[in-house]
This record gives sequence, C-alpha cells and structure tokens, in this order.
Amino acid sequence: MSKPTQITKQGLEALEGELKNLVEEKRPKLVDRLANARSQGDLSENSDYQSARDDLEFLDGRIAELQEVIANAEIIKGNNNKGAVDVGTKVTLKVNGSEHVFEIVGDWEADPSEKKISHTSPLGQALVGMKKGNKVQVEAPAGKLTYEILKID
Repeated sequence: MSKPTQITKQGLEALEGELKNLVEEKRPKLVDRLANARSQGDLSENSDYQSARDDLEFLDGRIAELQEVIANAEIIKGNNNKGAVDVGTKVTLKVNGSEHVFEIVGDWEADPSEKKISHTSPLGQALVGMKKGNKVQVEAPAGKLTYEILKID
C-alpha cells in the first residue's frame, strides 16, 4: 500500500484532467499511429513503429503513475486555524528587501516558476509550522537567506 500523496483540491483536479486527456485523447491517437505503422510491413526496420511503440509505453507509464497518485491522494484543505504555515496556505515573505508570495503545496503540484513550493523543499520545510513575524534561514546556493513571514493566508 502506497503512502498518501498530500495535494490540494486544485492540484488533484489538474491531475485528473491530465489523466482524462491522456486516456481519452492521446492514447487512442497513439494506438491508431501504432496500428498504422504495424500495417506497413517489416517491423524490424520500421522506425515509425518503434517510435510509436516507445511513445505508447511512455504514455502508459504516465497513466499508471497518475492513477496511483490519484488513488492515494489526500486532499489538504488549507484550513489555517492555527495561524501557521501548512500545505495549502499562501505565505507572504520578505527576503533581501523584497516581498514574495508563495503557495505551499504537495510534491506533485510544486512549480517554482509559479511560486508553488513543496512542503518538502528546503524553504517549505523551514516554513511549515511557522507563524507571522517568524524568521527562517534557508541554505541556498548563494549562501544563507533569511525569510521573514509577513502574512499567511
């Protein structure tokens, strides 16, 4: 039995949408492409057949992976009754004189370019459980950075 995957409701909906797209649209097209390539004769020298087979294998792996994550999903509500940083909260931080808003999410939703950081990342680990006004230090490639928590939503 796999351990639960912590994820927000929006993150779960995104994964379910991706799974539906893969199963209902992409996989049937790949199966057709594979059947077409197979009908062309000698499979040992048919690069389109090999490519389609590899693509289908990769896609089936991604489908299985998504099904497992969805089956073991544990939705994090983001209820912040304690006033502390947790999965599902947005936190406004001050670092090096500038403010940044990050959303703390599960590993499957993490996307640093969208300011979504995993609760298991170095910054996420330092922030979880902290409250407004707390300061945390995180080791970064450029050295230690000090973050001050200005607001938690």
